[in-house]
Amino acid sequence: MTRNIYEFLKTNPFLIGDGAMGTMLQQAGLTSGGAPELWNVERPDVVRAIYQGYIDAGSQMIETNTFGGNRFRLKLHDLQDRVHELNKAGAALAREAAGDEVFVAGSIGPTGELFEPMGNLTYEEAVDAFAEQAAGLDEGGVDLFVVETMSDLQEVKAAVEGIRRVSDKPIATTMTFDTNYHTMMGVSPVQAVRELAALGVTIIGANCGNGPDETRRVISEMAAAKPEGVFLMAQSNAGLPQYVDGQIVYDGTPEVMAEYALDMAAMGVNIIGACCGSTPKHINAIKTALLTQPIPEYKPQAPPPTEPSVQPARRQRRHRRRK
Repeated sequence: MTRNIYEFLKTNPFLIGDGAMGTMLQQAGLTSGGAPELWNVERPDVVRAIYQGYIDAGSQMIETNTFGGNRFRLKLHDLQDRVHELNKAGAALAREAAGDEVFVAGSIGPTGELFEPMGNLTYEEAVDAFAEQAAGLDEGGVDLFVVETMSDLQEVKAAVEGIRRVSDKPIATTMTFDTNYHTMMGVSPVQAVRELAALGVTIIGANCGNGPDETRRVISEMAAAKPEGVFLMAQSNAGLPQYVDGQIVYDGTPEVMAEYALDMAAMGVNIIGACCGSTPKHINAIKTALLTQPIPEYKPQAPPPTEPSVQPARRQRRHRRRK
């Protein structure tokens, strides 16, 4: 398999992504409030096994255990001086498991900080933090970067600029549209796909959120508005979380996620994976459906009208850790 993600997407109908990392780490014993990235060096056997589990289930691309690997998130665990080490280790473990047959995507999540004037984070500080993280991922051997679970376009732009300072590898970006089909900062799917494409990003989509139904609508709007040459990416949560016997479980069964995957393929989504609550069982169901069932007919919507830039909300949720 070519290690060029663009060549693969141009010559294949879709690429199957992976599922939740946090969900799997918690099942393996990671406590609430623990640092998942620290397991890249303290429990590499567990992280490697999770990567391998998704590959065995059918993932053609796996994401690194580095979602919170920036200096701001790691500072919460007094690990801000180990950014390069932890990101490089997470990427190297994924590269070891993936070999040459599976793509490795360096996962980069939000800082959890607010930009000026609502908060204290400056744009340049954000760029520096993302560049620092990306350098470790690049040295660890990723094929591309995935900037994900974002709500603020300014933060996405800072991440893209930071990555480009240290690497020329491809960049995918996904935002979370969980507030009436907008991000918490007021960004619509149409605005996201158009503004991110204008940055030169050509893999754009949605992840996390409130489950497959929300993702269907968001992706349909993106599909109708995306410029020529843009690839779409979707990684929905496995439904919504519920408390059952004192534990958090998601109501999106593997069968539900298989149906979602078929709908994504019908809309022309190029990278189809899952997010919070999903496991290798969900990914295997997605793979089986995509390879054995007919893709349903989809009638594209008319492109939505150009939207004015949306003023960000006066608050920003501190996103739950990816997947």
